[in-house]
Amino acid sequence: MSKKVYETREKKEKAIIVGVAFNNSKVNFDRELEELASLCHTAGLEVVANAYQNVKEENAITLIGSGKVEEIKQLVIQFEADVVVVDCELSASQINNISKVVNTKVIDRSMLILDIFASRAKTNEGRLQVKLAQLKYTLPRISNFANSSGKFGGGVGMRGPGETKLENEKRVVRESIQKLEKEIAKIKNQRKIQKSERKKNRLKQVAIVGYTNAGKSTLMNTITKADIYADDLLFATLDTTSRVLWLGDNKKIVLVDTVGFIDKLPHAFIQAFNATLEETADADLLLHVVDLSDDNYKQKIEVVKKVLKEIHADNIPVIYVYNKIDKLDKNNELKFLDGVCISAKDNIGIEELKNKISQALFK
Repeated sequence: MSKKVYETREKKEKAIIVGVAFNNSKVNFDRELEELASLCHTAGLEVVANAYQNVKEENAITLIGSGKVEEIKQLVIQFEADVVVVDCELSASQINNISKVVNTKVIDRSMLILDIFASRAKTNEGRLQVKLAQLKYTLPRISNFANSSGKFGGGVGMRGPGETKLENEKRVVRESIQKLEKEIAKIKNQRKIQKSERKKNRLKQVAIVGYTNAGKSTLMNTITKADIYADDLLFATLDTTSRVLWLGDNKKIVLVDTVGFIDKLPHAFIQAFNATLEETADADLLLHVVDLSDDNYKQKIEVVKKVLKEIHADNIPVIYVYNKIDKLDKNNELKFLDGVCISAKDNIGIEELKNKISQALFK
């Protein structure tokens, strides 16, 4: 008698990704879609096809127009896709209208990012902030969101509050938001006490910031001998971690590893993660980690600067840490007057970086 073979691996949802540009803006669709595909990979989706649309006039019904929606429908049929991911923020009615035509689940970039946060937050603080971000995103979309999500069940984009019936009643969502805000306010107060203690002990605080997957957690592990999870994924780590770092000559600091930034970050994230982002705004010095092996590193530096300005951390002194030099051609000239070139993975340039930190904080 033949034995049955059972598939034990979880089957990945197949995704069609859709890039969007507005008013003929100069957008490198290959670059935009590559990052969206990386986000999908982090969320556990398998990208099977892509499309893009230059929107001259925004379509209130579907944003991208009926012709493009029909094209996406054909891709869904061809590749038997489970989800369509649109690389911009959509209204709930637009999500609902597109999903009716393509006959599968539709999520936007913000929902995808918030879903990744929901799956990766490990601490109680991280989970509270993710829930708050999701509810704040959901609240203005409740009337239509339930119609589009209920038909196609859970999965990516629907984790966290999306799996409950909270979206069916605005009052319940508002009450949940208020409750979460109170809990997070307690965390903020605890942080203030900790900050006060650090001031008494005269410990300087240095925050590691940068675009997601720039190597912040790897740097934290290398420089402090910590054991923080690090991987070649967007948002591999979400929760803030602090470690004491000795710089020599009886000098020590508190080093803080923060969540990575990304382009088109959902505003709900900035609001909900205020408690965590205050760790950056309260720092005495920022280490802005840059993936030098990334062809688009200059644009990503500007994205991080923009987020720092939004959280009122743009006036804090910065050391630019150009990481991943181990991935560069050896003939590359690494001459940056404004920073330190390192390989966090191979422990190259770390002592020079520690000296720079010491010079900046203990003049």
